[in-house]
This record gives sequence, C-alpha cells and structure tokens, in this order.
Amino acid sequence: MFAWWGRTVVRARWGVVVAGLVLAVIGGGWGTGVFGELKGAGFDDPGSESNRARTRIAAEVGQRPSDVLVIWSSASATVDDPAFRQAVTDALATVRQHAGVASAVSYYDTGSDAFVSTDRRATYAVVALTDSSLEQFAALRPDLDAAGLTTEVGGPAAVGDAVGGQVSADIARAESFSMPILLILLFVVFGSLVAAGMPLLVGGLAILGAFTVTRLLSLFTDVSVFALNVITLIGLGMAIDYALFVVSRFREELAAGRDTAAAVERTVDTAGRTVVVSGLTVALALAGLLLFPQMFLRSMAYGGMAAVLIAMLVAVTVLPAVLALLGPRVNRLRLPFSLPSGGTGWARLAHGVMRRPGLVIVATVGLLVLLAVPFVRAEFGVADERVLPTEAGPRVAAERLAAEFPQTDTAPVQVLVSGADPAVAAAFVEQIRALNGVTSTTVTATRGDSTAIAVGFDGPPTGDTARAVVDEIRGLTPPAGAEVLVGGTTAELTDLLDSLGSRLPWMALLVALSTFVLLFLAFGSIVLPLKAILMNVVSIGAAFGAVVWAFQDGHLAGLLGFTSTGNLEATQLILMLAVLFGLSTDYEVFLLSRVREEWDRTGDNTAAVAGGLQRTGGIITAAALLLIIVIGGFTTGDVLFIKMIGFGMIVALAVDATIVRALLVPATMKLLGRANWWLPSPLAVLYRRFGIREGFPPVAPERELDTVSA
Repeated sequence: MFAWWGRTVVRARWGVVVAGLVLAVIGGGWGTGVFGELKGAGFDDPGSESNRARTRIAAEVGQRPSDVLVIWSSASATVDDPAFRQAVTDALATVRQHAGVASAVSYYDTGSDAFVSTDRRATYAVVALTDSSLEQFAALRPDLDAAGLTTEVGGPAAVGDAVGGQVSADIARAESFSMPILLILLFVVFGSLVAAGMPLLVGGLAILGAFTVTRLLSLFTDVSVFALNVITLIGLGMAIDYALFVVSRFREELAAGRDTAAAVERTVDTAGRTVVVSGLTVALALAGLLLFPQMFLRSMAYGGMAAVLIAMLVAVTVLPAVLALLGPRVNRLRLPFSLPSGGTGWARLAHGVMRRPGLVIVATVGLLVLLAVPFVRAEFGVADERVLPTEAGPRVAAERLAAEFPQTDTAPVQVLVSGADPAVAAAFVEQIRALNGVTSTTVTATRGDSTAIAVGFDGPPTGDTARAVVDEIRGLTPPAGAEVLVGGTTAELTDLLDSLGSRLPWMALLVALSTFVLLFLAFGSIVLPLKAILMNVVSIGAAFGAVVWAFQDGHLAGLLGFTSTGNLEATQLILMLAVLFGLSTDYEVFLLSRVREEWDRTGDNTAAVAGGLQRTGGIITAAALLLIIVIGGFTTGDVLFIKMIGFGMIVALAVDATIVRALLVPATMKLLGRANWWLPSPLAVLYRRFGIREGFPPVAPERELDTVSA
C-alpha cells in the first residue's frame, strides 16, 4: 500500500504541491478567522451538581455568582466622604446600564460594613454578569473606573480575562524565544538550508490546516480559545518529527544509489508507514480527551487531533512530492558539518547495554521510580488568581480583599433549597450550621419556595475543610418534598475532580487499547505493544513526579518565578497525560519500525536492536531536542500552569529520548530475545491480512510470524 502511494505521489507531484498551496491559501485566509470564533476557557462540567446549582439559583431566586469584584480606594478620603460616594455611585450607574450586567451591589446599596476596608478608605462592589462571558467582561471593564479613585478589578471573570491574555503573551514570548534557536538547530541537524526548510513547510501547513478544521468545528460546537495553543505546539512538534524522519530516510536512500523516484517510493514505504502509525497513535491518545465533558479538554482534543493528522497527511503527500521535485537538491546550501542521524556510536551503546541488560534495567527503573515517587502525594486543585504573576491586577485585588476586608467571604459554599417553604428551609439551615467546619450560614435570597444559603468555613476554598463541608451538606437528608443543590467554588472543585476521576480509567483504557492494536498491526507482535505502553507509563510517571516536586512543593519557585499553590491544576495534568503518551509512543514507533526492518532482514534480535538504534538514535535525540526548544520557552511564561506544562514536557521528553529509548528499550528487548516477536497463531493470521507492513523487500514468513513458547 505505502509503496503504491509513494509511486502515486511521484507521478502526481505537481498536483500534490498545488493542493498543498490551496490548503495554505484557505488556511491563511478563512482558517485564521478562527481567532474570533472561539469561547472562554471551559473548565467546568456542564452536567455537574455545582453547575446546576449555579443555574437554578439564578433562575429561582434571581441571585447570580459574583463574576467581578471592583475595589475603589483613596489615599486620603474615606467611604463616608461625599465625593467618594458620588464617584462610586456614578460608576455603578454606568455599569448597571450594560445589557450584560445582571446586578451590581455595593456598600451604598446595603449599608453593610462588610463592603468597607478596615481603614474605611476603600470599598468594593460585586457585579454579576448575565452569562459570565469574557466578551461581556471586556465590554464592561472600561466603565468600572471611578473618577478620582484608584480602581482594582478582581473576581472570576477578571481572572479568566487576565489568564487568557497572559497565556497569549506567554505563547508569543515562548515562540520569539524558541524560534531563532529552533531555526539554527534545524539548519545544524539537517545539515543544509533546503532540508531544514522541510519541517517549516510541514508545520506551516499543519497549523493552517488545523485552524481551518477547528473553525469548521466551531460552527457546530463550542471550542475553547486554548485549542489554538495546542495546535501550535502539536503542529510544529509533529512536523519536526515527521519531516526529520522522512527527509533523513530519503537522503539515506539517495546515498544508497537509488534514483529520486525510487528513493521517494522507498521512503514513503518505510518512513511514510512509520509516520502514519505514529500519527494515528498520537491522534488516538488525544482522542481520549473527548471522553471528558469539560469544553477545555474536548477543545484540546479537537485542536491536537487536527494538527497531528494534518501533519501526518502532509508528511506523506506534500513532503514526498516536494522531495520528488528537489531530488538531490535537498542537500543544497550545506553546512560543512551536521549532527549525525546515526552511526556506530549508537550501535556500540546498544551492544554495551545488551551485555548487561539486567543491571541496566534495575538502574534505569530505579531512577525513574525515584523520580515518580513524589506523585503519590499529589494534591489537585483548580486555577485561581495565584496562577498569575504577583503584579497582575486580579491577583492584587484578591490579596487586598483578603487583607483589608476581614468580614468578606468571596467564595462561600452556595446551597439552594428548592421546593420547601421558608420555615422548613430555616430548619435545614440549622442542620448545616451544626456541621463540623461551618463557621457561618446566611440566607442570601428567598423567592416563593426556593431559598439560597451562603455557608462559611475555615480555611481556603480548595482546602480539606471546605471540601469536607461540601460532602457533609450533600450527605444531609433534604427536607420532605424538596431538592437541595450545592454549588460554589469548593463544590465546583469537588465536582471537577470527581468528573475527571470517573472518566480517567476509561481514557486510559481507550488509549492503551488503541495503542496496542495499532502497534500490533505495525510490528506483528503482542509483546512489543505491551512493553511500549509500560515504557510510556514509566516515563510519564517520572515527569509527573518531577512536576509535584518542582511546582506543588515549590522547589523551583525561585528559579522559575512563581508562587506555589500547594496543588496542581487537574485539567492540565490530564492534557499533559494525553500529549506525553502520544509523543512517547511516537518515539517508540520510530525506533521499533527500524528494529522490525532489521529483524525481517536478519532474524537476529540483538543485531536488529543494535541496527535499529544505530539508524534512529540520532534522529530521535534530534527530534526530542528540537521539540524541547519549541516548548522550552513555556517555562519563561508568567502563568503558572504554562510553566508547569513546559517543565513537565521537557522532563518527559528528555527522559524518554535518553533513559528509556537508549537504555531501557534495548535492555528489555535483549532479555526478551525472540519473545519480542511472539505472536499466537490466530493473531498471526490477522497480522498477515491486516498488518501495516512495508511493500518491499519481501518479509520471510518464518521470521514474520515466528512464535516462541518461552
């Protein structure tokens, strides 16, 4: 199949190149319009109890969550000063005229000193929006300023807006930091300016194509704006991997004496096959995110899958067509040196490892387990203002509110009692007040047979006490004929973790099963897919352990410039899991594809492993190095979870490309010997019929389906 496709691309090379140009024009024109079509972050579960509580409280008692908190202060005047009062009330009058504002409450409406700072030189207002959208906040923000007063804006909407803006700035800064280094390294790795342009060709088409697909999807479903970040990362990262693998193989075939057409055919039949297996595997790993109800994670799946699949298609269509046009000219504008993609050094390393495989396995697994150990004490939370830099406005506002307004509780547990008259609801309030950890209960709104209650507690809203209060309230028996719903920040965290935890096993099953099937079809073994999955788990575990040590424990807070929150943002870890599993499998496929070639050619397991590492060790290392450069700029960002993603991925890539692929894989394959290629007879029939195999040279049946009993 792949050899046939290689011949087809050679014959239709001009048409394929023109099709690539059409994709670039459509993506650059219509596809980039996706920037104006995407939604906010989307971290919540639409079907959770906390989400239903928020909706029902607004519908039944007219009380909406506090989206914006505005602090007005003066260096000299107090809140009792007529000029101070006039400035605030004028600003609030303008705010209330906005169509997106549901309510705005201040000290001058309630007379409550809870709205006044301890020195009485500052006050705040609570503003609720009709749909809590970032667009509504952006339209409202200019009118929050009060004449003659200092204005500080916080609250969930302000935090979301600041995080989104800062993430965009961080990504832009990361790209400006990494791109010059990446371009230089591409030139050095490929050894010629023409060849170095191939990853940029594939990456540009992958990103523009993914933008187009994502905009199409946005016409039918909500897509988070953060999908654009994963498109850039995955599109460029996969482009580097695939272009490096394809171009290296093409140049190898030319060096072996094949003409351009034969070299392209052979390249597509071998490296093209590997790229397709890798692309499908990475896409299926990202598809696991579709099992989660959070728009953020589903959007990451949409963007990531689009980027990797288009990068894969471009790498086996447009790239071979361009290589067919270039031929030996792919080596034009050469450097006098280049990083070797293979060599005897990798073969010597493989033989050295395989002389003492047991010792290597014990040492490497011990090191990886040591790195992973901190993850057993991981604590999970949600993003709040602390993910922003210390000088960010929403964070300054939150910290000032906590320090200067001691009577203010901005994140109480919200309880709705629906279907009970006020007297019955009052009795239920007394039950809540008697629970451990509850410090206050306040009926905040009543309408008909619906009552809203705000419940205070000891400690932060993400702490153990707050979460225990939510669980205890949910454990109470509702009044007869009534329904009780619990919401608020703490309940949202509880529901988020429950939602992620309930679907994570299904994601793991989907990803593991799809990876196993694809690798079985690619390599004709049931041992190698199982080993690949275990290797991925080990390397990802090491990365997650390093993330806990660095970010939850705060050991790198000074070096990387962040404030540790004492926990990890849970949705980002799920995203990292999917991306890292896909990338780890990507490198495994690159290595095992060449090992399988050598096994088919020689039937010698040791020679096959050494030959495979000799031909791919440099490529995998170079691919990992280039991808580390791409994401390395993330660690310079100002948003905490962007730093965390960058750091975690760098650790995982470094571990995977060195310890795992260069040491652990050869050692385990040596110990397993011919058992690496074990395939029961019924599965051998399936592989013979449906296997994703090369078209030439012919594979010897006795080697292809070799079975062993031990």
